[in-house]
Amino acid sequence: MTSAPLSRKPLLPSDRDSSGSATPVFALKQLVSVLQREQVKIRELLVSLSFALRSFNNLNQFLELIPLIAGRVTDADAAALVLFKANGQVRLEQLHCHQTEYCPNIRAALERGTRSLSNSLAIVSTKPDQLDQQLQRDLTGVQCFGTSIFVKNSEQNERGRLYVFSQNPDYEWTDTRQQLMQVVADQTAVAIENDELTVALRKKERIDRELEIGAEIQERLFPSQCPQVPGLALAATCKTANRVGGDYYDFIPLTYGQPNAISQTRYPDSMRWGLVIGDVMGKGVPAGLLMTMTRGMLRAEVLNGHRPARILQHLNRVMHADLENSNRFVTLFYSEYNPQTRILSYSNAAHHPPLLWQAATDTVKRLDTYGMLIGLDAQAQYQEADVRLQPGDTIIFYTDGFTDATNPKGDRFEIDNLTQAFLQACRTCESPQAILQQLFNRVQQFMGQQEQADDMTLIVLQAKSG
Repeated sequence: MTSAPLSRKPLLPSDRDSSGSATPVFALKQLVSVLQREQVKIRELLVSLSFALRSFNNLNQFLELIPLIAGRVTDADAAALVLFKANGQVRLEQLHCHQTEYCPNIRAALERGTRSLSNSLAIVSTKPDQLDQQLQRDLTGVQCFGTSIFVKNSEQNERGRLYVFSQNPDYEWTDTRQQLMQVVADQTAVAIENDELTVALRKKERIDRELEIGAEIQERLFPSQCPQVPGLALAATCKTANRVGGDYYDFIPLTYGQPNAISQTRYPDSMRWGLVIGDVMGKGVPAGLLMTMTRGMLRAEVLNGHRPARILQHLNRVMHADLENSNRFVTLFYSEYNPQTRILSYSNAAHHPPLLWQAATDTVKRLDTYGMLIGLDAQAQYQEADVRLQPGDTIIFYTDGFTDATNPKGDRFEIDNLTQAFLQACRTCESPQAILQQLFNRVQQFMGQQEQADDMTLIVLQAKSG
C-alpha cells in the first residue's frame, strides 16, 4: 500500500510564508491528514477481514484474502501464505503481488523452499526457520519478513507462516507493521481452527447418527417383550453403558418337529424354550457387531435340535476364527426349559453363573458347568447340567455390569452383594418385574453419582405353581 499523495488543492494566502512557500503548520496539517487516511484504510481492511471470517463458509475463499490484506496493511510489495500439513507437507497456499514484475521470482523461491522442506525428514517445528533461511538466500535484493500462524488446542500448534516482501531498501519492519501482520495471522489461525472444528463436528454428527441407527437396530434385536411360557413368569432388560453395547439376551422358541409353530399367534404349551444371556468382551460398536453375529449364529445352531452343551460346542467352532481375528471373546450361558417336566437344562461358556433361589429352603445356589470362552479354543468341550424348578423358585441371569459396578470410592459391587440383594428381593417382591427393578435400584444406590461403566443385563425367571 503506497502512501497517499499530498493534497494538490491551491494554497490560500494564509498558508504561505513571506517567500510564497507553504508554512510549516500547513505542511503538518497535510501530513496528519495523510496519516489519518492511511489509518482509516487499514481499519477498513481489517474490518473487512473480520467480516469475511464471520461470513465465509469456505476456508479457501477466506485464505485467498490473507496475502492481499497482509500486503496492504504492511505497505509491502508482495505477501504469501504458506501452510504446514500434519503429514509433514509444506504448501504455498496463496501469493499476492502488488508489483507483478516481482511475482515470478518470489513464487519460484517459495515453491523451491516448500518443495524442499516437503521432501525433507525435518520435523514440522524446525521447518519455519529452514524456510525463512532459504527464502533469504534465494531472494537477492528483496527483504522478507515472516510471522507464524498458531492454532490453539491442536497437536500441531504452528500451522503456517505469513510472509511479506519488499524491494524498497528503505522499507522498515516497524513495530506497527509487525502488530498488523500478527493481527492478520491470528485471524488466519481462527479461520483454520473454525474449519477444523466444523469438519470434526460434521464427522461427530455422522458418527452419532450411525451409532443411533446401530442402537435402533440392536434394540430391535432384543426381545420386544418376554414370551408367555407355561409355568414361568419372566422379566428382562438391558441397560447399555454406550448407545451400542455388547450384552445379549434372548428367548428362543424350540420348534422340534413343529416347523410352523413359530409363526402361530400362540405358542404350543408343549414347546420348549431357549433362554440365553451373553457378553462380548469390550463395549461400543465392535462389541455390538459381534453380539449381533453371536445372536444369528446361536439361533441357527439351536434349529439343529442339539442339547445345550453340543450347541455351545458347535457355536464355538463356527465363531472361533472371526473372534480370534478380532481379539475378542464371548461369554455365554445357554439353557432350555421344558414346561412339561419343569426341567431347566443348561451349559455355560465361562459366563457369570446364574443364581437360583430355592423357595422351599430360602437358599441361593449357582448354576454352573465347566466351559471355555467362546472363541478361545476351537476344540473346547462343554458340560451340561439340569435342575427341576419348584413353584416359587427364582433364577437371575446377569452380566458383569452388575458385579463390576463401582461406587465413588472405587469399591465394586461384587457377587456377594448381588447375592444378598437377590435374596432380599426374592423374600419381599411378588413378581419377576419387581425383583428386576429392585436389583437395578440396589446397584444404582451403590454406584451413587458414579457413571455406569459397563452394560447391565438382567433376566429374572420365576417358576409358577400349576
